[in-house]
Amino acid sequence: MTEFKNTERELYYFRMRLFAIAGIILFCFTMLFARFVWLQIVKHEMYATQAEENRISIVPVVPNRGLILDRNGVVLARNFSAYTLEITPSKINQDLDVVIDQLAELVDIQAKHRKRFKKLMEDSKSFESLPIRTRLTDEEVARFTVQRFRFPGVEIQARLFRQYPLGELASHVIGYIGRISAADAKKLDESEDDSDNYSGTDYIGKEGLEKSYERVLHGTTGIEEVEVSAGGRAVRTLSRSPATSGSNLILSIDIELQKIVEDAFGDKRGALVAIDPETGDVLAFVSKPTYDPNLFVEGIDQANWDALNNSIDKPLINRALTSSYPPGSTYKPFMALAGLELGKRTPSSAIVDQGFFMLGGHRFNDDKVGGHGVVDLYKSIVLSCNTYYYMLANDIGVDGIHDFMKPFGFGEKTGIDLEHERSGILPSTEWKRSMYKKPAQQKWYAGETISLGNGQGYNSYTMLQIAHAVATLANNGVVMRPHLVKMIEDPQTHQRALTVPKESYRIPLKQENIDIIKNAMAGVTKEGTSRPVFANAGYESAGKTGTAQVIGIKKGEKYNEKNVALRFRDHALYTAFAPVDKPRIAIAMIVENGGFGAAGAAPIAKLALDYFLLGKRPDDKSKELLKMMDTDNPAVEKVDASLMQSESEVKAEAESEGGPAPGATSPAPKN
Repeated sequence: MTEFKNTERELYYFRMRLFAIAGIILFCFTMLFARFVWLQIVKHEMYATQAEENRISIVPVVPNRGLILDRNGVVLARNFSAYTLEITPSKINQDLDVVIDQLAELVDIQAKHRKRFKKLMEDSKSFESLPIRTRLTDEEVARFTVQRFRFPGVEIQARLFRQYPLGELASHVIGYIGRISAADAKKLDESEDDSDNYSGTDYIGKEGLEKSYERVLHGTTGIEEVEVSAGGRAVRTLSRSPATSGSNLILSIDIELQKIVEDAFGDKRGALVAIDPETGDVLAFVSKPTYDPNLFVEGIDQANWDALNNSIDKPLINRALTSSYPPGSTYKPFMALAGLELGKRTPSSAIVDQGFFMLGGHRFNDDKVGGHGVVDLYKSIVLSCNTYYYMLANDIGVDGIHDFMKPFGFGEKTGIDLEHERSGILPSTEWKRSMYKKPAQQKWYAGETISLGNGQGYNSYTMLQIAHAVATLANNGVVMRPHLVKMIEDPQTHQRALTVPKESYRIPLKQENIDIIKNAMAGVTKEGTSRPVFANAGYESAGKTGTAQVIGIKKGEKYNEKNVALRFRDHALYTAFAPVDKPRIAIAMIVENGGFGAAGAAPIAKLALDYFLLGKRPDDKSKELLKMMDTDNPAVEKVDASLMQSESEVKAEAESEGGPAPGATSPAPKN
């Protein structure tokens, strides 16, 4: 049976299949065209940018950190270039310890380097490049370069390093830089001004001027556009916005003066601040003991950190800035000036010192048994008569003393260009009410005022504050803010700008009263407690010795230095300015547990004045003078003989409901 084909039907199906295929093809081309429009027109800008970013790498150009120099141009902090072996943990595909072991076969990697690297890993992100070894030798660089293919994720980078060429000298002033920690990075991210400027930067100021002038020293980060291949290799530099180097700091410090003073302290603990009264320039800023800031730049190792942090001498403490002490008898010239200015005393008014002062049945002993006899204002400073100032403090009152001393900077931050300055304590009735909770403790007792006149009791100031006050006195009441950075220098133009161009304010004082105090302080070096030290000095200086108690003694007992452990002995203080007629330098200093001010502190001040005024460096004769600090040399006039009233005794009396016990006696401060 023959079967006939339906030609029209087959043609219909053929056409349907053809239309379907054409539709599918048209749809596909339509989708392709739509995608093309989407990519090339709608999203053109976005994908063009991404393609450009893949082709171009933005590399931050880290600026050179500014230099730090002393007033004479001696470099105190500088930069140098060296190679660093760095590991990016996120790019390591095998055990990191194994990689480090293999690297140690090519480069000297010690246990301390491993510990520091692990500490950096804890404080950093895994994609950051971290140094395992710094300052590679040329031989080490060559050895690693040959084997570079074995270590993906390990690179050698050329880095700038900070160096402090004078080591421990003036380290509390200069400070140091260190790697940016997680806390530092968080602060930078929160700051709109700093976040971008620290791209590519690994280090930041941690202490001292390196920290307080971080923005000035750091400079401005530049940008380099580099064309890279698909493999990430640099092909060529397309554009470059150069970095701007940080500005240089020109300090007011005379580093030679600083060295002479630090050497004079030797192994003793203490502080000295020297200021130019006319400008506020800090000429020396000494805190002993000191430390080597180079240890901190790359991260201090555990052994050195333990040695510094656990030392009984506390070398990391900036004693000139953050440690406060009773000023002792160095406070007396300011008390005498207060007496003149407030009309409580005249230059000729005198007292009869019998060796004690009585107040409400409480006996305040003088420094000299039997007293000094008839004492006027001049003699009270030259001989450092305690009874005179017991009476003067009682006449002025605590709040009167507070109001007069405050403009001199006592109990106030000076505003020096270092962080963490301590304010100290200038006591007043309001201060005590705010310090204590119990009503009996808040009450100010009359007996507490007496010891203030001798710089004891609640009085507590830094050497910076005392030096600032002495400089203000020497400058006839004109207040200049003390500063360590004298000028900021532009590294390109070398133009310099003063940091403190003018005075802060003036204290309204009568010049005749200032001259009286200056004359009396000059008498201290001519015929008073520091005469043996300054005999034949070659210049006329004004000074005042002082002693501050460390521990109290039982009432009725005599203080004997030989029977007291070294670290419980009295502190020695000295203040001075010179020349008397036109002061160029003012000093305040303390030697912890140094004993009497004339023997324990004045010899160091003498060396500082000798160099600054005469250009005289320490010689054998000067070294003999320093021996007075270690022995009971009979050549030193020890006018001060007995001990001051301790702060613990004062507080105990203040806490009692009835105040000072009837008939009780109080030891006297030494001078």
